[in-house]
Amino acid sequence: MLGLNRRKTNTPAEPEPVRLPAPDRRLYVVGDLHGRIDLLERMLDRIATDISARAGDGRDPTIVFVGDMIDRGDQSREVLECLHGLASVCEADELVLLKGNHEAALLRFLDAPEAGKSWLQFGGAQTLASYGVPPPQGEPRSDKLRTVALGLLKAMGDHVDFLRAMPLVYRSGDVVCAHAGLDPQQPDSTDEAALLWGSSGFLDAEGVPGLRVVHGHFDASEPVLTDRRICVDTGAYYSGRLTAAVIDENVRFLTVWN
Repeated sequence: MLGLNRRKTNTPAEPEPVRLPAPDRRLYVVGDLHGRIDLLERMLDRIATDISARAGDGRDPTIVFVGDMIDRGDQSREVLECLHGLASVCEADELVLLKGNHEAALLRFLDAPEAGKSWLQFGGAQTLASYGVPPPQGEPRSDKLRTVALGLLKAMGDHVDFLRAMPLVYRSGDVVCAHAGLDPQQPDSTDEAALLWGSSGFLDAEGVPGLRVVHGHFDASEPVLTDRRICVDTGAYYSGRLTAAVIDENVRFLTVWN
């Protein structure tokens, strides 16, 4: 009837529906903290409230920090102490702390003070102060740098091993978290430079097929959300704004201010 049984020709097939990448668990991915204990405490409260409101929905939560928890802000020691304590009472699949380029730079300074001295110029001095370690005065000589590194190593205690144990990448389902994203040409690469500092073309690429990449590092006034990429770095240490992406079958953002 009405030609419904008539054979159709040259009719394009309907496209398959697009399935946005989704995690196995509900993820709370928190942006770069940079020594802001005040914002960390507020965000943990917001996340706890959100988890309680969704208890029983069948999705277990995982909190992911995308790195750069230290430097620039004045309370790096307090931030690490808070997260270290939180990690001690959480299961491995409840809390993930990823290494950022600032954590890697601190560790390099501890291991090779002369080679890693540039860390002092991009936020390391504030971390030294938070641990009560005086920075080197004037042009830092090798002996002064070694003295500072040894003082910091002693002051940090088990926070050093805590940083060393942080992974570079976390994956849940088709969602991948890494501090500075992935190399779109080699998404399976474990190259630290790309994961910690970013790879050429990552921000401009169309993404990695089948994956949604969540990252920090590239700060902006607002979180970035595309089909393939989410950036949660809203410049907490200078803007007073910390952002977390809540990712399940949808994406929404939690924000705290000070």
